[in-house]
Amino acid sequence: MVRNGLRESAPPRPAAVDAPTRPSPAASPGKGTGTGPGARTRPRASTSGTGGDGGGSGPADAAQLPPVHAPLPFSAPGRVRIPSIGVDAPVTRVGLEAGGWVGAPSPTDRNLTGWYTQGPAPGERGTAVIDGHVDTMAGPAVFYGLGALHRGNRVEVSRADGRTAVFTVYGVALYPKAGFPARRVYGDTGQPELRLITCGGDFTKERGYDSDVVVFARLTSVRAGDAEAATGVTGDDAQGRLGPPSAAVLSRIVPVR
Repeated sequence: MVRNGLRESAPPRPAAVDAPTRPSPAASPGKGTGTGPGARTRPRASTSGTGGDGGGSGPADAAQLPPVHAPLPFSAPGRVRIPSIGVDAPVTRVGLEAGGWVGAPSPTDRNLTGWYTQGPAPGERGTAVIDGHVDTMAGPAVFYGLGALHRGNRVEVSRADGRTAVFTVYGVALYPKAGFPARRVYGDTGQPELRLITCGGDFTKERGYDSDVVVFARLTSVRAGDAEAATGVTGDDAQGRLGPPSAAVLSRIVPVR
């Protein structure tokens, strides 16, 4: 954690055995993101078709994991829950800021996550992205324990249509910001997938965190008619949703130190 600008303890790091091991098909450029104290991210595409090596190389074999569920229509996410690490947090909208920076949730609320609105909504076909801070100047934040996840863990996303999209983790990796494999992380696998991202790795007061923790998960079930409404993101129509980023924007997506 960080207190008075000084790091006192480190968040969990992903186990090497949980790093994804097989590249995704139809990979396309994407963004890197990191959300430590005051961190923001800037887009840049990977220079190769599969991205840098980092801590993994793409989606892992799905053996012994539940089968992939059919994609859902668009509906904005409202809340994300990760029972194994005690996460239960609202979702806000984040997008590209001036200069190509990817927005992050407000650091004043440590229990807040951000859905990248220029990608799919969780449950839709494609790779949806939710990020969150690992810590702030006040202490651990919503995604502090993200690196402790492993294959088979469950991620639940409540949606504005009343359904809950349930994702199963199939890989967790640590990638250096200096060589973030955007295509590998954000490539379209042709299935409804989710990426959870936060800062990780080594920390210095001058530069912050040097890496990003990335959780790879795919949709495996859907619960309908949950009593609790999804309340984090307001609006459930295409008018409030940004379109896909242009090739020029995608070509700039990278994590920032």
